[in-house]
Amino acid sequence: MALVGTAAAPAFRISQRVGLSLLAELGLVALTLVVLFVLVYPTAWIFVASFRTPETMFAASGWVFTFDNYVTLLKSEFTRAIFNSLLLCIVSVLVSTFVSVIAAYVFSRLRFRGKRLIFSSVMLGQTFPWIILVTPLFVLFARIGLLNSYLGMIFVYVAVSIPFSIYLLVGYLESVPRSLDEAAIIDGCSQFQVIWRIVFPIMLPGIVATATYAFLLCWSEYLFALAFLTQSELKTMPLVLNAFFGENVVEWGNVMAGSALTTLPTLLLFLPLQTKMTSGLAAGSVKQ
Repeated sequence: MALVGTAAAPAFRISQRVGLSLLAELGLVALTLVVLFVLVYPTAWIFVASFRTPETMFAASGWVFTFDNYVTLLKSEFTRAIFNSLLLCIVSVLVSTFVSVIAAYVFSRLRFRGKRLIFSSVMLGQTFPWIILVTPLFVLFARIGLLNSYLGMIFVYVAVSIPFSIYLLVGYLESVPRSLDEAAIIDGCSQFQVIWRIVFPIMLPGIVATATYAFLLCWSEYLFALAFLTQSELKTMPLVLNAFFGENVVEWGNVMAGSALTTLPTLLLFLPLQTKMTSGLAAGSVKQ
């Protein structure tokens, strides 16, 4: 009997551990579903509400679906705002990615005096809250004539997206063998050709991650656009969307349709590229 009791004890402990492990996994799944619901439900509700009439938008039942919200929205200044946002984001992403790739290669591969100090100074730009930069930049832009201009906004977006992009790409470059650079130079490639013909294709996941980050940063930016863009024909989507919230009346049809259109490019960009973004961000987290 004693032997039976001794043999049964380990089996009981194992079954107890299996039961606790199963409960932990079920709890994790339940928590994940709750978090997913909290994150997905508001976005899904906005897309559905954008097709309802303003009168039935917040009703519990009896909804009336229509495309009038989108028709009205696209006939307003929001169409121009879509063009402005796309133009600023695409140009800013191209410029910041070009500069970040070259700067990251320099910081990762080359040795020169003051390298750590310069790299730390670039990273320091990531620590400043944007709101403290608005006033000095406004004064500077007013003096050199960059208020209410695409060039001024592109300059700002490139400046705020470069530090983190360089940080990610430098971390990603640490996983790329230096022997590839040396072999290419021996074969007669210049430093510029090494960057764009050899290193660039290998860095593509990291570049996709940084470019996506820069695009999302510029696409949803509101503070700098509010301060530097006052002309209606230059305003971006967040500014025009905010204008639909009047002091006395809220244009809910335009708000929901505008919110859906503002969110749609983010989803279309993120979902197909999420695998490369994940691998790029993971590789970019290498300790420097």
